[in-house]
Amino acid sequence: MRTRDNLLRFDATARGPLAGVRVIDLSRLVAGNMLSLQLADFGADVVKIEPPQGDPLRDWRDNGQSLHWKTYGRNKRSLVLNLRQPPAMRALRRLLEGADIFVENFRPGTLEEMGLGPDVLRELNPRLITVRISGFGQTGPYAELPGFGTLVEAMSGFAARTGFPDREPVLPPLALADMIAGLTGANAAMMALFARERGLASGQVIDLSLLEPIFASLGPEAAIYRQTGAVKQRSGSASNTVSPRNVYRCSDGKFAALSGSTQVVAMRIFDTIGRPEMKADPRFATNAARVQHRDLVDAAVGAWFLTRDRDTALAEMRAQGATVGPVYDIADIAEDRHFAEREIVVEVEDAENGSLPMHNIFPRFSETPGVWRLPAPDLGQHSGEILAEIGMTEADLEDGA
Repeated sequence: MRTRDNLLRFDATARGPLAGVRVIDLSRLVAGNMLSLQLADFGADVVKIEPPQGDPLRDWRDNGQSLHWKTYGRNKRSLVLNLRQPPAMRALRRLLEGADIFVENFRPGTLEEMGLGPDVLRELNPRLITVRISGFGQTGPYAELPGFGTLVEAMSGFAARTGFPDREPVLPPLALADMIAGLTGANAAMMALFARERGLASGQVIDLSLLEPIFASLGPEAAIYRQTGAVKQRSGSASNTVSPRNVYRCSDGKFAALSGSTQVVAMRIFDTIGRPEMKADPRFATNAARVQHRDLVDAAVGAWFLTRDRDTALAEMRAQGATVGPVYDIADIAEDRHFAEREIVVEVEDAENGSLPMHNIFPRFSETPGVWRLPAPDLGQHSGEILAEIGMTEADLEDGA
């Protein structure tokens, strides 16, 4: 990890592989910001259009600071537009005329009410790629429902699979549906841009719901339900698919995560815990049998972990080729040398704090890596320069010209 003495500095002249691609981001909160961050980190000129009060993400504060915004607003420029005023709408139209990608996450129908539906956008800029983010999609019975990730995480089946069987379903403690949708949306925008460059399409509209990406993360749930008629139940940190697989407490109170997802590894685990007889026991000899007798497997494995501190347990398991790792919190990550040496977390210059740690740009490209061009902007920091690029001034917005 870069230290305060070796921090990463922004360079506004740096150029990434998406240099020359202009993105107009009219979204709010997490999914759209995650999407446009991926593009911005690789050099796209992301113009973040904010209302006078700013993106609500700025209001997510820790210790009085907008750390979410500092992370997900990096490499972007901020333009304040009050889209309730006609001059601001004219400015938006001019920006869209020269844009490559447009990101919005209004409730379905809102863009049409603003006079910027897909047909209008096609006339305005036939090459424009529009990513429309919503909770449940632009069509269907739920299209008009509020689209917060919490609702989607509940209705996708994700929460029903998370937690322990004798307790309530558990929602993720972070904006998981939004994050998955944002990454999916960045991939979709790049596929559409590639199709445009190959002449397979001009502009097009991408209907991206929060619901579908997180539902896809459940894997073959629909097929399993069809073929078995059974609804998989919550299993805590255990798995309905493989055994052994769980989180185990060690003698020092720390936890280790272990997965015997292949037959070979499961047999190694039984040897390591000193229970080789389990390998020939019909209750544990196959994965299907182990899943059926999961409680017995976990009792045997868990008892072994309780006799060792975590470092000792990890070392013994790894020595036998078992797949095991520590359960980390962010304090552990801050001290872990793999995170440091790979610079998964980097120390970045910050005007308010001197520096701040944040996740590095990913994925890692050998020839066209991402670039650190701009720190997260103050609200409206780039309004003047962006308006000048389309032949307007901030006074044009104020006087209703």
